[in-house]
Amino acid sequence: MNREMVIDLASPYQTMLTANDYRKIGAKKAIIKISEGTTYTNPDIRLLINRSAEGGVSGYSFYHFGRFRNDSQAVAEAKYFLEQARKTVNPQPGTLMILDAEIENMPTSSVIAFLKTLRAAGFKTGFYSYLYLLPEFNLDAILQHADFFWLAAYPLGDKPADKSPDFHYFPSAQKVDAWQFTPKLLGYNLDGSITVTENANQLLSGSTPVAVKPAPETQQKQTDSWVDDLGVKWYKETGQFTITDSSGIWLRWGATTRSAKIAALPQGAVIKYDAYCYSGGYVWIRQPRGGGQFGYLPTGREVNGKRQDYWGIFK
Repeated sequence: MNREMVIDLASPYQTMLTANDYRKIGAKKAIIKISEGTTYTNPDIRLLINRSAEGGVSGYSFYHFGRFRNDSQAVAEAKYFLEQARKTVNPQPGTLMILDAEIENMPTSSVIAFLKTLRAAGFKTGFYSYLYLLPEFNLDAILQHADFFWLAAYPLGDKPADKSPDFHYFPSAQKVDAWQFTPKLLGYNLDGSITVTENANQLLSGSTPVAVKPAPETQQKQTDSWVDDLGVKWYKETGQFTITDSSGIWLRWGATTRSAKIAALPQGAVIKYDAYCYSGGYVWIRQPRGGGQFGYLPTGREVNGKRQDYWGIFK
């Protein structure tokens, strides 16, 4: 069989990776963190999908970091995982959905309750843990309810590793489908795994999920405005903006100053845009970048929806 590289992505750890970084890494499969417990949802899911897809990733699966220690909590977390996944990536039936089980004192019965909830919803199920934690679980019982087993064990510890792990160190455990062998793949702050079964290759080949749009296209055409999933109202407008601020402006992957940076645009740079909004004290424009992706640029300050100044010229 053909062994394939797999990376797992979470916020904020991999948000600084660029499309070129992903191209250098060369992985075609990614597992993205959706949620944790019953209160946390990864705020950068769309960024991680868009950036990695631009860099060559084409197969996506998803995981939830479990915090439960009894069966009822497990079911509640599974339902939260499903709810947040549907809101953010709308996974299709049969998509691989994985439990990340790396806390101590997590009962086997609770793991099974979590996996059963995912299966009942129509998804393929996966179980992830560390080699040193396996004695805490009844692995035979768990794997009856898991379609995929992903195990972490690091031959080099926290040191950087290349894409050719030492299989003399391969963790001794039954039915392993993928081995996470490093937390520092090629020196990046990035967990690297490798598939060891054809089952893994097939399950991890889920298609790129379509990013949730800020609003249905029909609504945008009817009203020329829409509210995105952050509650920000956008207005359709086509034009171009020329930066006049001598210090330049950062183009970002989201319309907030906390969003990852794409590039520093200098004075004189011209940006074509298709929408604008008032958010976080700034007036933002949206730059189409192809492939359903967008860049976002602040063009001046605003207070209560009133522009205070201009950092460029609109045309």
